[in-house]
Amino acid sequence: MMLVSIHRHILIMLLFLIGFETAQAQVWSLQQCIDTAQVYNKNLAMGRNNMSIAKEKEKETKANLIPKITANVDYKYFSNLPYQLLPLSTFNPTAPEGQFKEAQFGVPHNINANLQLSMPLYNPQVYGAIKTTKIASELSGLQYQKTEEQIYFEIFNLYYNAQILHHQLGFIDSNLVNTTRLLKNMQLLNEQLLAKGTDVSKVKLQLAQLKTQKENINSKYTQILNGLKFAMGIATEQNLEIEPTIQYKDIAEYIPSSILDVRLIKTQNRLMMSELNALNKSRFLPSVNLFGTFGTTGFGYDQQPNDFLKFFPIGFAGVQLSYPLFNGTVTQRKINQKKLELQNNELQFGLLSEQNGMQIKNTQQQRLVAQMAVETTTEQIKLAKTIYDQTILQQKQGTASLQDVLLADYALREAQQTYLMAIFDYLKADLDLKKFTGNLKSIKN
Repeated sequence: MMLVSIHRHILIMLLFLIGFETAQAQVWSLQQCIDTAQVYNKNLAMGRNNMSIAKEKEKETKANLIPKITANVDYKYFSNLPYQLLPLSTFNPTAPEGQFKEAQFGVPHNINANLQLSMPLYNPQVYGAIKTTKIASELSGLQYQKTEEQIYFEIFNLYYNAQILHHQLGFIDSNLVNTTRLLKNMQLLNEQLLAKGTDVSKVKLQLAQLKTQKENINSKYTQILNGLKFAMGIATEQNLEIEPTIQYKDIAEYIPSSILDVRLIKTQNRLMMSELNALNKSRFLPSVNLFGTFGTTGFGYDQQPNDFLKFFPIGFAGVQLSYPLFNGTVTQRKINQKKLELQNNELQFGLLSEQNGMQIKNTQQQRLVAQMAVETTTEQIKLAKTIYDQTILQQKQGTASLQDVLLADYALREAQQTYLMAIFDYLKADLDLKKFTGNLKSIKN
């Protein structure tokens, strides 16, 4: 039994290690990062809650048209019954006019129990609020899409940065291999008295600089991955590896569509117009309400021998009309404010349209320049690699100095860095262009 138990524990440990290695090796595509953010990103979760809140507000406003029923019960005990003045002639017919006599009416105990119903038949403020909250619900949906777009943009940008840094680390590793090989050759030549000690030191310095550069890039890479995890809404401790292959594509033309910022402004305009119409209607249109009461009233007297408690039914229904005559120009001031807000909204729409057109032209130019730079730097890397290999061969043959090798190595690293920057500039310009043309969500990895 002990042996079986040990084997079971070993099997569990092996399965755990296999699972851990699988988690370690998991590669997340760009689309997987986006799908994960849809589920776990807290900003998107708050946006969905805000949409639900807007829907509930719309339902709340419509609920104002439903009849309201209230149950009321009250009990009053009069320690002093209320007084009323009656003409003195009521008690003495011969009394002159203009003279009055106080009298107490009622009984000490009063009980009222009733049901009250109220229902708006027509209320311009309620109908205006229903239309306004419906538009506000649409606005909340657009604001969620805007948040979604911002999260997507952030994830795309972080993912591209991580891919660039990953390739930069690959170049550094390749350069470390070349420099380490060069150092061994220089040390061998130094032992044979064919190279100076300073030459060996120069190569050691370059090797140390490359190692330091790798540490810095590794640190940046980790920070970028942590930022990507945060944008996705997952724990920074979770293992995550990106797809290193950069999906570089030739220039594609994007069909411009209405961007979210423009749609937001248009919806805000509709919202303000609805609020303005509601204010205007509330100035000139009456409110009509239906009301009714059904219940009972009780009167009680507690002094012996004439004590009693009697109840009497009560019920009535009616219609109330309310028309605003003058409210101190408060509504007019609100209307003036809303008109100014509408003017600002129209100005903002024009400004945004012009700005968007300018941004599209600029990013198209930036993307074209970046694509040309990618093609040029690709050839430059090939040429720099050829020159470096030839210089190493010449150095072994004694026809090239260490300085020539170091210069060739520097030229190769410079070409690599320029190539990566060109790729990043292209990806960024392409991403910006998709955003400005309303095609950001069309990105697929």
